[in-house]
Amino acid sequence: MTITIYGIKACDTCRKALKEIEGSVLHDVRDAPLSEAQLKVFYDLFGEKLLNTRSTTWRGLSEEERQIAPIELLLAHPTLMKRPIIASQDHTTIGWDAAAKAIWL
Repeated sequence: MTITIYGIKACDTCRKALKEIEGSVLHDVRDAPLSEAQLKVFYDLFGEKLLNTRSTTWRGLSEEERQIAPIELLLAHPTLMKRPIIASQDHTTIGWDAAAKAIWL
């Protein structure tokens, strides 16, 4: 079973998840941005939680930019995505908290 961690290689939380989940692979969204279709799937699963409104990127956006549809924002600024998103054929989770660890470890 392939487990993909969607995030960025500079993210400490993504690195922790990658280290702890045996056989997982990192898909760096900065190097290989997600397609609109992939983002829609994640948005359908997680809604507004998909946007990391605590990030440096978010704080750098103007009020007008913050009003742009979430998918469009993520296409323009891939690092606005909450990380990590961990996905396999059977499960998809967001973040690396106790609930996610219970599924993946």
